Amino acid sequence: NWSLGDYFKKDAITYSYQFLTDKEEGLGLDPNRLYVTCFEGDENAPRDEESFGIWKSLGIPEHRIYFLGKEKNWWAPGANGPCGPDTEMFYDVVGNLNLQSKEDFLVADDKQQAVEIWNDVFMEYEQKDGKVVGKLSQKNVDTGAGLERLSMMLQGKNNIFETDLFAGAIKSLTSTFPNLSVRSTRIIADHVRTSAFLIAD
Repeated sequence: NWSLGDYFKKDAITYSYQFLTDKEEGLGLDPNRLYVTCFEGDENAPRDEESFGIWKSLGIPEHRIYFLGKEKNWWAPGANGPCGPDTEMFYDVVGNLNLQSKEDFLVADDKQQAVEIWNDVFMEYEQKDGKVVGKLSQKNVDTGAGLERLSMMLQGKNNIFETDLFAGAIKSLTSTFPNLSVRSTRIIADHVRTSAFLIAD
């Protein structure tokens, strides 16, 4: 969800955490399998200690919160416009990663064992020609999430192609073309689904 000049980091992070983990009103994901990243700071903006503190207050232990740079935890639409740091939530799709360090997390992320499922972008800066020139007149929050990834977590799968979103296409392809590789089958299934949306539109 979006906030345009209303709530900011504390509420956005709390809402995100509750939606992901609450068993009655949310998705009921296991909070012990959540890992979080925050912006480490640079010449444009300081280290996001506020988000770090909020996550700690919600019960995420320090060893599961990592500070990453601009390439991972900063959002901008291009060289000009609103921008700001973000905090991202990752879920252990293996089930027992028990990561203890930033280095372990980066390896798990690279292997897609810890998968990003949610992010909150805190747009409070304005940039021109790729450099922050000041703050916006109001603080805004943009939320990003993926239907396929959330489905994967909720259905206990370790990749999106085993979810019910792709099951029909995968089954049809494997029965019609039994010699296709797994990779080819998944690529075709993704394109078939996209074509279906285009045809419907």
